[in-house]
Amino acid sequence: MTATTQQTAAISVGSAKKLIAAFALLGGLGVVFLTGFASSDTVHNVAHDTRHSMAFPCH
Repeated sequence: MTATTQQTAAISVGSAKKLIAAFALLGGLGVVFLTGFASSDTVHNVAHDTRHSMAFPCH
C-alpha cells in the first residue's frame, strides 16, 4: 500500500465513525423528544407491545 492509499483509508474510517456518531446522536435525540412529547399512555402501550413482541413476560 502506498502512503496516499493509507491516508485515504484513514480519512474514510474517521469519516465513517463521525457519520455513525452523528446518526446515533440524532436517533437518540429523536427518541428523547418523541417520548417526551408523547402522552404517558402512548409510551406505556408502546413499551408493553414491544415486550409482548419479544416474548418477554410482563403480566
